[in-house]
Amino acid sequence: MGMDAFSRRAERELSATGETVRKHTVETGSQLTVQEAQVARLVREGLTNPEIATRLFISPRTVEYHLHKIFGKLGITSRKQLRR
Repeated sequence: MGMDAFSRRAERELSATGETVRKHTVETGSQLTVQEAQVARLVREGLTNPEIATRLFISPRTVEYHLHKIFGKLGITSRKQLRR
């Protein structure tokens, strides 16, 4: 299918940005990704989903997705809890 070539290209592009690929393990499963941490920080600053989406060049729906993942990883259920 050509996935090996795609994988190598993605790895080169990530390397060029200084990022690395996180290995998914039991230990990293509860850690926030870089994108999730950015969303969480902007929520704590009081921004709305559309404002966060604009800042991060993603859709508001993607912000909602990240918030869902953040809430699960942190064991919380609201933006209010995240601000604390």
